Amino acid sequence: MREFVISEAKAETAILVGLITPSQNEAKTKEYLDELEFLADTAGAVTVKRFTQKVNGPSSITYVGKGKLEEIRKFITDEEEAEREIGMVIFDDELSAKQIRNIEAELKVKILDRTSLILDIFAMRAQTSNAKTQVELAQYRYMLPRLQRLWTHLERQGGGSGSGGGKGSVGLRGPGETQLEMDRRIILQRVSLLKQRLVEIDRQKATQRKNRGRLIRTALVGYTNVGKSTIMNLLAKSDVFAENKLFATLDTTVRKVVVENLPFLIADTVGFIRKLPTDLVESFKSTLDEVREADLLIHVVDISHPDFEEQIHVVEKTLKELDCSEKPTMMVFNKIDQYTWIEKEEDDLTPPTKENITLEDLKRTWMARLNENCLFISAKEKLNIDAFRDLLYKKVRELHVQKYPYNDFLYPTEE
Repeated sequence: MREFVISEAKAETAILVGLITPSQNEAKTKEYLDELEFLADTAGAVTVKRFTQKVNGPSSITYVGKGKLEEIRKFITDEEEAEREIGMVIFDDELSAKQIRNIEAELKVKILDRTSLILDIFAMRAQTSNAKTQVELAQYRYMLPRLQRLWTHLERQGGGSGSGGGKGSVGLRGPGETQLEMDRRIILQRVSLLKQRLVEIDRQKATQRKNRGRLIRTALVGYTNVGKSTIMNLLAKSDVFAENKLFATLDTTVRKVVVENLPFLIADTVGFIRKLPTDLVESFKSTLDEVREADLLIHVVDISHPDFEEQIHVVEKTLKELDCSEKPTMMVFNKIDQYTWIEKEEDDLTPPTKENITLEDLKRTWMARLNENCLFISAKEKLNIDAFRDLLYKKVRELHVQKYPYNDFLYPTEE
């Protein structure tokens, strides 16, 4: 069966391939490939070259055109590049079984798409039984429609051809289809077993959530690698794993936090990403239940990222798909210590230099008008954290009084 995890023994070299289309201009394609390179780096691969092609849409046969595919093949086989030993070509969109089969036949190297690369990273990051089960289910769902290409080696076993009207094909077809159906049945059985296991995990987690008492639940949501785990550690004084890599957190971690005299729960959830595979969203439902059942969402944004606006839209779109877009939300712009000024027409100030950007400057930008609960912090440098705690206390307290009015005596009103 397909091997998803890239070997950690030796860093493999990779080529990235993306398309420039009427709906995705050159600048957008570059941003997507930048992210794809970060994904490859997280998985342990080193990117040595990028290829892009301007087309109306992907080819159903080879994704890129024949000429571009030949250009990629020549780069791989070039004597000057022989020392690099190109190990894989990674495509920025999900490929069909037919596309993968045709591309592999031409390039003779491992072919990955964005989905399989993300699955690879999830497989590397999964630590608990819950995460491993969710990742395995997503892998099998990805694998199932692509099983046929795993049996292309049978084509080389075909016997006599010629005037027999495809006798070689007939002799080949039977065992190939038999084994294919056996594999399909085994995978479907495994998928059914994993689904049952996740139902049991969901039941256990639902029981855990019910036993958490009369506490307001908050959830940190946001794009991957925006600093959610760092904020979690800061608020809860915990040691949740935080790293400058994509998807450092797969399992939802829930901690009890007390701000002033008010206890509440905070959950650190898996990060979202552009073109997140549907199978992963489906498989990680139990993780995302923490988002669904939260009373307050803390949407964390990496303000230092050049494309953070689109990241906001990706998160908001995903929340809408989860029916969570109407939940009370705080917008927290993190990493202000790394922010580089980009002038916007909506901003109400003269562009300052990076050195003299202040919190007051940021409060007069278009970002501050995105949400009335918007604020700017640096979790790593602990900048403006007191204001963050104060606003969080205020919002949680309001929700607690609404949800548990008879417990209001625990939290006296402000004079």
